[in-house]
Amino acid sequence: MGLFSLLLSWIAPVFIVVSPLTSYSDQILSIRRNRSSAGFSLDIPLIMLVSSILRVFYYLRHPFSLPLLYQSFIMIGVQLLLLSTALHHRPPLPPTLSSYSTPHAPPPPPLPFLPRTFWRWPPPHTRPYALTLLYLTAALLVLHLVLPSSTPLYTPLLGALGLGIEATLPMPQLLTNYRRRGCKGFRASVLFSWLIGDAMKMMWFFQGGGGGGGDAAAAQAEKIPLAFKLCAAVQAVCDAGLGVQWWMWGDGKEDDAAEEEVEKEKLRHGNGNGVVGIETLEMEKRAGLGA
Repeated sequence: MGLFSLLLSWIAPVFIVVSPLTSYSDQILSIRRNRSSAGFSLDIPLIMLVSSILRVFYYLRHPFSLPLLYQSFIMIGVQLLLLSTALHHRPPLPPTLSSYSTPHAPPPPPLPFLPRTFWRWPPPHTRPYALTLLYLTAALLVLHLVLPSSTPLYTPLLGALGLGIEATLPMPQLLTNYRRRGCKGFRASVLFSWLIGDAMKMMWFFQGGGGGGGDAAAAQAEKIPLAFKLCAAVQAVCDAGLGVQWWMWGDGKEDDAAEEEVEKEKLRHGNGNGVVGIETLEMEKRAGLGA
């Protein structure tokens, strides 16, 4: 047990620091390779960027384990790249559909109290996304400089918000998969890395402080606030739910009727031979069924 604790106390922090790279690199490459971010929830970059920025400012008031701080900085960089890639490769929408909807169903707002159009700005607009993050960072910086360190409730509220928002990370993807009855567009590698990360965090958070892991490593493990442990537990449960969805549905079945209607709308508005194009689409469909 001593050897296991020793390895855990050194390997787990390293894994946690690099987890943003291992978790999202394949998703970024997949979007670029397919030239489409269909099926990927833009709420994931939103949640991780907001929570990581909050965690950085939380550290300035209440220092915690350094690997978790390093992870926050790396996560911000990775999520900015992921957001930029996903926005650049957003699938085009038919003219008759709402600019804020997907081809299947309008997504809900990221949080219940936010406007439906928040974080749903239509292509080709990307500036509002950057301004939202810039305004958030500027507001937190002003609060950090203006409010004294003895301000009651501010520091605990900062930590609770950052970690509470992070705990909701899998929920948008859970809802997206549930509506589509499938996980197409969400990389299995991301899910696998989330589950491995959950296991590492749970072992390190709840077991990493003891067992002869070395003075420095044990000290780092002991500086993990209870809020981090609760956040890890909630995330682990939600990630397990994603695993169940993947096991039940896999990539799922596309909604053929909805896809067909989208194609018809494109044909109607894309050229002057809409009727002929629709008839051709119906003939191809019948030919496919007969093959």
